[in-house]
Amino acid sequence: MSDVLILLGSHSDLIITEKGQEILREFKVSYDLRIASAHRSPAFVEGLVSAFEKQGGKVIICVAGMSAHLAGVVAAQTNLPVLAVPVANAATAGLDALLSMSQMPAGIPVATMTLGKAGFTNGALFAIQIIATNDKILSDELIRYRKAQTTQVLESDSKNRVIFEG
Repeated sequence: MSDVLILLGSHSDLIITEKGQEILREFKVSYDLRIASAHRSPAFVEGLVSAFEKQGGKVIICVAGMSAHLAGVVAAQTNLPVLAVPVANAATAGLDALLSMSQMPAGIPVATMTLGKAGFTNGALFAIQIIATNDKILSDELIRYRKAQTTQVLESDSKNRVIFEG
C-alpha cells in the first residue's frame, strides 16, 4: 500500500520528480509513480485513482504540462487531496499549465504548486505535511527537516557575508 500516488502526464515529466522522490524516500513515505494521461488514457487514470483510494492511499500528486487537465480530472474522481504540479514548455513557459491547474471551478479543489522541479519538491513536502497531521513521528521529522534548512541558511550566511565600509 502506498501513501502517495504520483501521476505523470508523460514520461518526459520524470526529470521534474527526482528531488521530490528523494524527499519522499528520506521521510520513508511510500509512493507509486505512474504515467497516465487524462486525455490519452482516461479509463486508465480512473482505474488508478479508484484502486489507490480503495487501498487506503492518502494524497495524489499530478504532474502535467500543456493543457494540464490531469489534476482536475483526478480531483473530480476522488475526495483525496490532489496536488498539481505544472510543467513548463517552450511555447508558453508553463503559464497554460499553471492557469489550468490553479483555476479549478468551485467545488473541485486542487492545490497547485509552482512550476517544475521546485513545484514537485514542494508537492512532495506538502503531501508529507498532509500525512503528518495524523502521524506524530512524521511530524517530528518535518520539524527536524525545517530546522536543518534554517541551519544551512545560517551557515551559508556566515561563510558568505560581505561587509563594505566605503
